[in-house]
Amino acid sequence: MAKKNQSELISSETRIGHIHLKVADLERAVEFYKNVLGFEITSRIGDSAAFLSAGGYHHHIGLNTWESKNGKIAPQGSTGLYHFAILVPNRKELAKVLQRLTDKKYPIDGAADHGVSEAIYLRDPDGNGIEIYADRPKTKWPKDSEGKILMYTKALDFESLMKELE
Repeated sequence: MAKKNQSELISSETRIGHIHLKVADLERAVEFYKNVLGFEITSRIGDSAAFLSAGGYHHHIGLNTWESKNGKIAPQGSTGLYHFAILVPNRKELAKVLQRLTDKKYPIDGAADHGVSEAIYLRDPDGNGIEIYADRPKTKWPKDSEGKILMYTKALDFESLMKELE
């Protein structure tokens, strides 16, 4: 593969700022993101949109029913969002999320150790896939002999993760 010229690459300072989701039932979606995942409501637009954040940012998640009120979950085999990812600052915070999901008996689709990160996968009430993950320090990322990152998918060690809460 040819090396790209720096002017062809997006800035390394670029970040994904927020996600905005079409939902069928705004109150059901707000309940999930607020009471299951722990985000805070920052603002609302009547009964058609809500904005939620972690730590007082204007919003990390926007929810609306503008085009989707009472809509149906997209069937398997459809195009669209596979999942969006929520990065928590460390393993302890990931363990707290897992504990909250367990306490609320909220189902998870899976969990994985990707070498560079550890992740929990679930779906919101509208069927949107969510990955909640914690990165490992870059110095611990697995690399091959040429220094390229080696990502993989192995089982998440739940026992080790939950020890973070002790």
